[in-house]
Amino acid sequence: MKKIILAAALTLTLSGAAYANVAAEDFQKILDDHWQNTLQEKPAFASRLGLRAFDGKLADNSPEAHARHKAYNAEILARLAQINVKKLDKDALLNYKIFKRQRVMERESYTHKGYLFAITNRDGWHMSFAQSPGNMPFLENADYENYLGQLADYPRYNAENISILAEAVKQGYTQYCPSMAGYETSISSHITDDVTASAFYAPFTKFPEKISSEKRQEFTRRGTSLITEKIIPAYKEFYKFYQEEYSPNCRKTIGVTSLEGGENYYNHLIRHFTTTEMTTDEIHKLGLSEVKRLRVEMAKIIEKVEFNDSFKEFITFLRTDPRFYTDDKQDLLEKAALISKMMDGQLPKLFGFLPRNPYGIKEIPADIAEKTTIAYYMPSSGDGRTAGNYFVNTSLLKSRPLYVQEALSYHEAVPGHHLQIAIQKELDIPIFRKFSGFTAFVEGWALYSERLGLEVGFYQDPYSDFGRLTYEMWRACRLVVDTGMHAKGWSRQKAIDFMVDNTSLSVHNIKTEIDRYITWPGQALAYKIGELRITALRHKAESDLGEKFDIRDFHDTVLGNGALPIAILEEIVNEWIEEQK
Repeated sequence: MKKIILAAALTLTLSGAAYANVAAEDFQKILDDHWQNTLQEKPAFASRLGLRAFDGKLADNSPEAHARHKAYNAEILARLAQINVKKLDKDALLNYKIFKRQRVMERESYTHKGYLFAITNRDGWHMSFAQSPGNMPFLENADYENYLGQLADYPRYNAENISILAEAVKQGYTQYCPSMAGYETSISSHITDDVTASAFYAPFTKFPEKISSEKRQEFTRRGTSLITEKIIPAYKEFYKFYQEEYSPNCRKTIGVTSLEGGENYYNHLIRHFTTTEMTTDEIHKLGLSEVKRLRVEMAKIIEKVEFNDSFKEFITFLRTDPRFYTDDKQDLLEKAALISKMMDGQLPKLFGFLPRNPYGIKEIPADIAEKTTIAYYMPSSGDGRTAGNYFVNTSLLKSRPLYVQEALSYHEAVPGHHLQIAIQKELDIPIFRKFSGFTAFVEGWALYSERLGLEVGFYQDPYSDFGRLTYEMWRACRLVVDTGMHAKGWSRQKAIDFMVDNTSLSVHNIKTEIDRYITWPGQALAYKIGELRITALRHKAESDLGEKFDIRDFHDTVLGNGALPIAILEEIVNEWIEEQK
C-alpha cells in the first residue's frame, strides 16, 4: 500500500511539473509570436535592431492595418486567458502580469478615437521621419540601402497618415487651434529647392571609410533622386492638406472631454500614462498640495539669497537678469556636457550596476527647436551600434536659463533617462520588456533623479537649487493644469497664468508646455505621480530597514526589472524590503 501511495504521489508530482512546463511553454510561445508580429508591423523599428529582413520599409498605417492590429491583440488576449497562471514560476508570472496589462490597455485604446490625433503641437510622423537619419547607423552598404528603401516608401506612409487626419477632420477629432499656431513650419522647413540643404541629404555628406568610392556616388545619386522626386513632393502634399483642410477645421474647445466620448477617453489616458486608477479630482488636489509644499521650499532659498521682495518679483528677477543666460549655443552645450560628465563620476555612489552603452549630447534640430521642449533624450537602438543622445534646445537662448541646467541634465542623461533606459536594455529580461516604456515609471524615475544631485554634493549654487525646485514645481503644476483644462473647464490663459505664478520657467517655455498638455492630454500627469510613488517607496525602505538600508541596492532594485506599472514596482520593492529584513 505504501508503494502504491508513493507511486501515486510521484505521478502527481511529475504531472504537476509537466503542467507547469506546458503553461510556461505556451506563454513563451505567445510572447515569441507577439514579438515577431511587432517586428513585422514595425519594420523601421526592426531595422534599428539590426534585423535586415525588415530593411527599407515603413509601418502600415492604413485602416486595414488598424483592424488587423485590433484583431491580433484580441487573439493574444484569448490565448493568454488559456494560460494556467498558477503553474508559472515567479519570473514568468511577472512577465505575464506586465504583458497582459499592455494587451488590456491596447484593447481599451481601440474603444476610443485617440488614433485620430496623429499629430500634436510638437510631434508628427513627418518630424520623426526627418529626425531618423540622425538616429540611424550608417556604417555599411546595407545601412544605406535600408535608408534609401525607407525614402522610397515614404510617400505611401505619408498618404496613409494624411488619410487618418482627414478622418479626424470628418469626425471632429482635431487639435485645438491656438495650440497648433505655426505648426505648418514643421512641414514647410523640409520643402526646399536645394536638395543638399535637406535634412534627408545628411547621410550622403559623410561616408565611413569602408564604403567604396563607386558606392558613395551611387548612394548619393539615388538619394538625391529620391529626395527630389519622393520626399519633397510628399511634404508638399502634407503641407497643402494641413493648410487647406486640417488647420481650418481645428478644434475651438480646449478640453478633450468636450469631444464625443472625451471624458471616457481622458480617463483611459490617465490609466494608461499613470498606470494607476486615480481620478481627475484626486490628481488635481494632489497637484495643488504639491504646489503648496514646494512654495514653502522655494521661499527658503529666496530667504537664503537675501532677496527681500515678493515671490513674484524674485521670479521676474530670474527671468530677466542677464547673469542667468548665455548668448552662445556652444556655451550652453558645454555646460550641459560638464554637468553630465561630473555626475557620471558620482554614479557608483548611487548604483551597484551601471550600463555599458554611452550617451552623447546634441542640439535639437533647428526646424523644430522653437516649438518643442527644452530638451529630450533619444535612446540607442539597442543593437550596440548607436549611443543614446541627450538633445539640448539651443534656440531662443534668453528662454533657456542656466540655473535649471543641473536638474535638466540629471533628468535627461544621468542618472535619469539614459541610465534607466540603457540598464533596461542590458537586463536579462524578455525582449518585449527591454523595449517597454511605462510613462509613470520612466518619467517618474527621471524626475526622482533630479533630486539625486543633492545626495552627491551638487546644486552648490542656491539659484541652481531653486532651478531644481522650479522643475519639480513645473511637474506639480502639470497635475493641476492638465486636469484643469481637460476636466474642469480651465482656459488656456488660466493654465498659463497658474504656471507663470508658480514657476520660474520662461513665459515662452510655459506657453509651449501648455500647448503640449492640450494636444497630448494625460501624458504630463505621469511625471509627478511616478516620482511621488518612487519617493514613497524609498521612504518606506529607509524607515523599515534603518541601518540596513543601502541606497545602491534600493536603486538597483527599482531599475532591476526595467520599466514597470506602478503597482508591480511596489510589489517588487516591498518584497525586497522583506528580504533585507
